[in-house]
Amino acid sequence: MQTIAITLAALALTSLAGAQPLVRSDPLPRSLTPEEAAWIKRHPIVAEQTRAAPPGPVRTPAEYDPCEGILIAWEGTSTWLDILAQMARDVTTIGNAKVFVVTDTTTERSSASITIQARGADMSRVEFVVRTTDSIWIRDYGPRYIYLGVQPDGSGGVRAIVDHTYNRPRPNDNALPAFWASVRGEPRFALPLVHGGGNFHLESGDPVGVGHATRLIVNENPSLTESQIIGLWRDYQNLETTLYTPYPTSVDSTQHIDMWMIMLDDGKVMISEWVNEPSSSWNITSNNAAAAFAARGFAVYRVPAVRSGGTHYTFTNAVICNDLVLIPSYTNSTASPHNATALGIWQAALPGKTIRQIDSQAIVTSAGVLHCIVMHVPAPSGGQSPSVYLTSHNNGQALNPGTLQLVTWLTDDDQGATTADFYLSTNAGATYPTLLASGVPAGDESYYWTVPNVATGAAKIKIVVHDADGNTGFDETDLPFAINGTACLPDWNHDQTLDFFDVAAFLADFAALNPAADLTGEGLFDFFDVSTFLAAFSNGCP
Repeated sequence: MQTIAITLAALALTSLAGAQPLVRSDPLPRSLTPEEAAWIKRHPIVAEQTRAAPPGPVRTPAEYDPCEGILIAWEGTSTWLDILAQMARDVTTIGNAKVFVVTDTTTERSSASITIQARGADMSRVEFVVRTTDSIWIRDYGPRYIYLGVQPDGSGGVRAIVDHTYNRPRPNDNALPAFWASVRGEPRFALPLVHGGGNFHLESGDPVGVGHATRLIVNENPSLTESQIIGLWRDYQNLETTLYTPYPTSVDSTQHIDMWMIMLDDGKVMISEWVNEPSSSWNITSNNAAAAFAARGFAVYRVPAVRSGGTHYTFTNAVICNDLVLIPSYTNSTASPHNATALGIWQAALPGKTIRQIDSQAIVTSAGVLHCIVMHVPAPSGGQSPSVYLTSHNNGQALNPGTLQLVTWLTDDDQGATTADFYLSTNAGATYPTLLASGVPAGDESYYWTVPNVATGAAKIKIVVHDADGNTGFDETDLPFAINGTACLPDWNHDQTLDFFDVAAFLADFAALNPAADLTGEGLFDFFDVSTFLAAFSNGCP
């Protein structure tokens, strides 16, 4: 694999170049305003086209996987901000997670801190980032995470960001993921799709996950076929995606899947049921999706959905954060009779979690609820232990002795990795007897090493990273590579010196039945292998 190149986005949509600023009122709804819709007709939004997919293997975590924190944008009316503050309280005190709050200014940061603290949040778990945003709907424009360099069983990997082009003419929102990636020091990969993140749910699969979206994505990307769109999600997120018929815009102006479906766990899904309109086309869409999941062996839970006064009242637009689930409730006379029913269904579906209802009447009339105003930041894959991904020396390219070679890597840790050690194997990773370097600052993520004079076609490098708590994690190159050195059999530890340590290293490999110690090639480990080594040792090296 080639060394990862971290792509940083421009600070405005490609389609905004040269265009006059769009004048609009705040707060912005989740759906397009009439002014925005008219603007897009004159200036179609075009996806960023870097097309540099993440190097595999990749895994995309689900929202029900372990979560480091929830990302929110401090925008909207005072009633909207109070909803955010209540969510921050529950996430930091019940959800065992952080809340990352994006504010436009330092003044706004102070105000947000007062509001969140007044609601009872654990402020030691609240972190502020000053960066201008246009709207509260961070689910639709915020960073979606993947793990890079996962193991064959799907475990491990370091966090990175996949970033689509926001399907709204809101340039500050669209620029947030690139800024967030730079703040966090995480790689960012530009997914060449115009998209709104709320139109996506996924199952965390092994080794391949499953994505779900409505065909709104096809309308947003008219130059691409359905299979091409599905292929992009496969290439960037290692997901096989199912597309569904969207609800009519008269029912849901966003046409996003998170307004009527949510993945609960491996093998569990919750889907809306239109209790007052059972024969409607949108209920048929929900029923068909429920039947398809049931056919796959899923436990399917159905929760009420209703319409009133042009507003879609949903109970699937919820937030799962570790063992906490935040679900909406409403005061509208048509929707409120279903609050208790929805709570009971959620409790039955996830009996081991704490389910909290938050009054969302103030925001639902703007076409979104709780899920729409947060973005998940997954936990590091190693838990308290660091994880590392070697991003160089993975293509099997032969090296010459004495040359300087740049090894590169990415690290991830709950507290931050501190140092890195490097080891060389000449037997395809069976053992790593040669220390190339130790105590290298892990944050440098690059180091030049000198190739020793070793003759092998089965070299590999291993990196071991340490954190301040003494925890370690490691990765090794994907493929063996050759070193075109001069053969010197008795220099067993490849330090270019013949001494007792070579004898000890050989005998250790001999005792461990390492294939490299079968010097006679007979498939046996016996006296003749030892005598061959000792004879070579006594003769020395050229």
